[in-house]
Amino acid sequence: MKQTLLVFLLSTLGAACHSAQDAPQKDKVMQINQPTKPVADVQPGSSQTEIATLGGGCFWCVEAVYQEMNGVLSVASGYSGGHIANPTYREICTGATGHAEVAQLVYDPAVVSFEEILEVFFTVHDPTTLNRQGNDVGTQYRSVIYYHNAAQKTIAEAAKEAASELWDNPVVTEISPLDKFYKAEEYHQNYYRNNPTQSYCVHVVGPKVQKFREKIQGET
Repeated sequence: MKQTLLVFLLSTLGAACHSAQDAPQKDKVMQINQPTKPVADVQPGSSQTEIATLGGGCFWCVEAVYQEMNGVLSVASGYSGGHIANPTYREICTGATGHAEVAQLVYDPAVVSFEEILEVFFTVHDPTTLNRQGNDVGTQYRSVIYYHNAAQKTIAEAAKEAASELWDNPVVTEISPLDKFYKAEEYHQNYYRNNPTQSYCVHVVGPKVQKFREKIQGET
């Protein structure tokens, strides 16, 4: 992926959460709508697919952006990195379970590489704010890459180092091995697609998705 993508997204997307000062706290938003057009789940484990698990604040934001990315076959919102089994959204919102909100991607490495996925990751959220993205505050919103193998660990460390040259403050992204991924409640799946007029989606998620679309269209 070209360096211009990183620079563009950094200038237009990186501060999206910070510019939404009047947007509501995400933890207080519990509007539930059943999915009307769900994205098909793609089962991992095929020799033709790989998995990435990323936390960059609100999983609605991360999910929505990667659903736009060519080569990403499916995205599921969920929880990783905690110390209890089968956590609920209300439990992880307390910060007491240790989980981070994450999006797990199944992607085709013949179309998009893990390096390209991380280039987008390090620009669509602020990796320099510890346990925070804009108005969303808590360890569940930490910046984290859960690697699935040694190759992903190496790539993640290199990507983090490269990202440090794009941000004025130190990058604090955690890089840890994936232990468990727990899929979040159904109403969290495809959240932006199913709730585009919901306040948080309008103020925070939508601007990221729109700018991402504009840049991708400009590249093709």
